[in-house]
Amino acid sequence: MDNLNYHHLRYFREVAHEGNLTRTAERVNLSQSALSTQIRQLEARLGHDLFERSGRQLVLTEVGRIVLDHADRIFGTGEELIATLQRSSQSAPPLRVGAQSTLSRNFQIRFLKPLLSSGEVDFTLRSGSASVLLEALESLALDIVLTTDPPDSSLSGDFTAHRLAEQMVTIHGTPERIAGKTLQQLLSDEPLIVPNESSIRTGFDSLLARLGITPRIFADVDDMAMVRLLARADVGIAIAPPVVMADEIAAGLLQSAPFDLQIFEAFYAVTVTRSFPHPILRELLTGQMD
Repeated sequence: MDNLNYHHLRYFREVAHEGNLTRTAERVNLSQSALSTQIRQLEARLGHDLFERSGRQLVLTEVGRIVLDHADRIFGTGEELIATLQRSSQSAPPLRVGAQSTLSRNFQIRFLKPLLSSGEVDFTLRSGSASVLLEALESLALDIVLTTDPPDSSLSGDFTAHRLAEQMVTIHGTPERIAGKTLQQLLSDEPLIVPNESSIRTGFDSLLARLGITPRIFADVDDMAMVRLLARADVGIAIAPPVVMADEIAAGLLQSAPFDLQIFEAFYAVTVTRSFPHPILRELLTGQMD
């Protein structure tokens, strides 16, 4: 099978976005007949019509819309390549951020706040397990990964873990559940909302063992957003860093219990060594760690 002719694809893309063969021919400095020939050759290669005529306008067929979607991504990637190699902040591609699915949404917003405030660089945000995100980072499909644990030393990637913050994990609940109760009473009597498979859970299980307490686990979840929502719904008390509950605490909906659990959660930004890192990355990390 012959390879796809990308000159034909580029001319098709120009016509598809313009919607008019004559105006496109003038803009790309080709005769209308030559441009028509390019489109017909692409249609012959693909085996489908790409346009239908509607008066003087060209309207994409269903196949035409599919081809245009692919063409936009193909040539958009080429534009990103040039911007990356030129390290041009004015034409920088979107920053591709991966975030561990269990990571606090409030923390993610805090990390991205400089981008949100400036509006100068777009970004994409992908959620998933740490292992999947680190694989994407190693293959250069992501620029940075936000996580609560540094990469395991057994992984093959040339990763660098930037420690951004550390927060003490505390107990949170409605004022009615928290007020006037000892730590032992809270952990023994109140329904508990706890994250699973995390450093928080490991530390919490150790705390229970030291105190000799058998807890009432109401919800065992892997999403900090759900921990926050369940605590806000007053179904129990939550074990989490304050950043998770920041909005609810500020509004007086939730309260933090005044007990030092000696449990901490760290937040990391993981990068991989690259000759051409995203131009905004150094500035973003420097601002986070000031």
